[in-house]
Amino acid sequence: MTKINGITVILHDKVQTGTDGFGDPIYAETSESVEDVLVYPSTAAEVLDTVNLYGRKAVYTLAIPKGDDHEWEDRIVTFFGKNWHTFGIPTQGIEENIPLRWNMKVTVERYE
Repeated sequence: MTKINGITVILHDKVQTGTDGFGDPIYAETSESVEDVLVYPSTAAEVLDTVNLYGRKAVYTLAIPKGDDHEWEDRIVTFFGKNWHTFGIPTQGIEENIPLRWNMKVTVERYE
């Protein structure tokens, strides 16, 4: 039996470092590698659903490993040498009730 393995993706995040003279926040970008993320193409039904719900075309779905505490909503991720944007609300299951190593899904679109 073949073992399922994920890949390492780079999660880009913004951290507020201060405020400017007008009181608006100033952000710095940080990047962190997240290992063992499953990446699989979105199905035709998922593509149609996301276009109808969000007006965006889902390209891939990411399965996030159990125990991960990163924020995945509205983030930029890098894998396969390209940047992608997460959209929608990540869906998460109860860790104890899911037999594999992943319990959260998030959808991505191409980001240029």
